[in-house]
Amino acid sequence: MHTQNIIIQVQKTFSALDCTGGGVIIKKRGQTILEEYFGVHGQQKKAKKVGPHTLFHLASVRKTYVGFAVAYAIYHNYIASIDDRLSDYLGHTSIFGSVTIRHLVTHTHGLRWQNEKIMKEFIAGSNWAYRDVNVDILAQVIFNTTGKTIAEIVNEEVFQALSFTETNWFGEKIENLIEVDHKNHPFWYESEVCDGSKMNMYSSLSELASWGQVLLDKGQVNGKQVIPIEIIQLLTTIQSPNNKPKHLPTNGVFWFVQPQVIEGVTELSPLLPEGSFQLLGYTSVALLVIPTENIVAVRGFNSFGSLQGFDYIQDIHEFGSMVYQSIR
Repeated sequence: MHTQNIIIQVQKTFSALDCTGGGVIIKKRGQTILEEYFGVHGQQKKAKKVGPHTLFHLASVRKTYVGFAVAYAIYHNYIASIDDRLSDYLGHTSIFGSVTIRHLVTHTHGLRWQNEKIMKEFIAGSNWAYRDVNVDILAQVIFNTTGKTIAEIVNEEVFQALSFTETNWFGEKIENLIEVDHKNHPFWYESEVCDGSKMNMYSSLSELASWGQVLLDKGQVNGKQVIPIEIIQLLTTIQSPNNKPKHLPTNGVFWFVQPQVIEGVTELSPLLPEGSFQLLGYTSVALLVIPTENIVAVRGFNSFGSLQGFDYIQDIHEFGSMVYQSIR
């Protein structure tokens, strides 16, 4: 195994992002074979060193937990089917039309925010676009059907079940939160709302890797089925509608999933085998699972967005390729 090559690749990204702190964890067959941290929490002179208990801003990687709440609602029949229309749960609003839960979780819904109103961008299922309006809508659907917020479901069903203490939505700063260098980016915001609908989720890299291991092990921990296997399968297998153009990304419940035949460009390196799944956040935090090789890979940084000239697709491809080639 050539784990040093992975460290070099991650540190290359660290330099390109011009951030202050980062880290990487690789698991093989459930064993941690690489855990490395570098840098500090922020720009202050006496900023704390990054370490095992540093909590990284997950950005869009939080959608693994948003997706869990959706899959939980479907598994327990609060939502009858992934193909139910939004109008079944939010009323007959013309803008929703034929949009289904499946469309929302695979970024094929065709909706977007415009001047604080939801507008239609394209016919559901006919295209693909990454718009966070889907999380806002799903948060309402989940609350309407279960009587619980996303955060309440995830806390009860995941964090308590797995004894996670370093993963959650945070409305105020605590000591171990890394400072996010957002460079006044227009997409950056902070929120005191901790219901699971906002982009204020943090986690240690070790707990993020542990969650990836639970997904890889199909919900089992120490031989016990902690998370129903049906929920894991729904999350991490292809759910994209059949009429989606083949060259567009393929998703499970939010997760990018490697199809049998790769026809376009997506987050996943083309070298990764079928069934691999991954999430990438705007902080360049990433969680990659390669089931065929029993690999879980996590990396974390504290830069929101990236500098001009940084090709995030090329970078995440290099990360996936390096992990796969170095420790398969």
